[in-house]
Amino acid sequence: MLLFNHSGFMTFTLMGIPGLESQHLWLSLPFFSMFLAILIGNSAVLFLVITEPTLHTPMYLFLALLMVTDLISTLTLMPKVLCLFWFNDRDIASSACFTQMFFIHGASVVRSALLVAMAFDRFVAVCEPLHYNTILSHSLVGRLGLLAVAKGVILILPMPFLLQRLTFCHRVIPHTYCDHMAVVKMACSHTRPNRIYGLFVILLVVGLDLLLIGFSYALILQAVVRLNSRDATFKALNTCSAHLFVILVTYVPALFSSVTHRIGQNIPPHAHILLSNLYLLLPSVLNPIIYGMKMKEIRVKVTKCLCRGSK
Repeated sequence: MLLFNHSGFMTFTLMGIPGLESQHLWLSLPFFSMFLAILIGNSAVLFLVITEPTLHTPMYLFLALLMVTDLISTLTLMPKVLCLFWFNDRDIASSACFTQMFFIHGASVVRSALLVAMAFDRFVAVCEPLHYNTILSHSLVGRLGLLAVAKGVILILPMPFLLQRLTFCHRVIPHTYCDHMAVVKMACSHTRPNRIYGLFVILLVVGLDLLLIGFSYALILQAVVRLNSRDATFKALNTCSAHLFVILVTYVPALFSSVTHRIGQNIPPHAHILLSNLYLLLPSVLNPIIYGMKMKEIRVKVTKCLCRGSK
């Protein structure tokens, strides 16, 4: 068996989508379309939030942070994927591989933490509307944003360092990007600490964050039930609808991908890889659409911009 050390000069080879290598050029079309949609949609929402003073509210500031996170994740993932599909450029240096891993997984942790912060924002908006601006000051929004970034850095930074101590027997990664577990499986040395830590991060991020989001919405539901007016109930639920849709498109594909990766032995490898790409890209594609449709302020600003452009 050929052994490779863990120096910075080692190069991995990304296989792409196993079993569909001959279809890479065709697969690049939907991937490139999603890439463009993410760049245009997220950049447009981010531009509106930055340039419009009326959108400098806690909810939209959290949304702007979410858009930045989605852009970082996509720009870390997609250029290499498209080079692989278009030019068969499969090689990636170990340092670049670990860097890509850090930003992709780190962005996922930050995204999840921001959804928790946005759940708290919706809780205050529904349960304490009169004290909304007092509780959710710009300084608190900034601290929560920094806390989300710190969580992503602290939790994901150990992953590349734990990988650097391993000896690798294989260098061909059956994936489109440097996923943590895909790289761990290339090692022939003791990988139990890597596997345990990866599981710990998943449980802490998905488990704890979903618990906090569920707790926030339980309190919101309790407050909504007490409302006597049907119009007030509808308004309260509509306030949370965009965030609820974003939670669904973020966590459902991620959980489905995680479950099929661990217990779906009969699922073809290409299905696993497509799912793992989908759970990274789908939220970034849909988030601007969901908020654009559900948030009146964004619809109004977009309409005004389009009307100015058509004159």
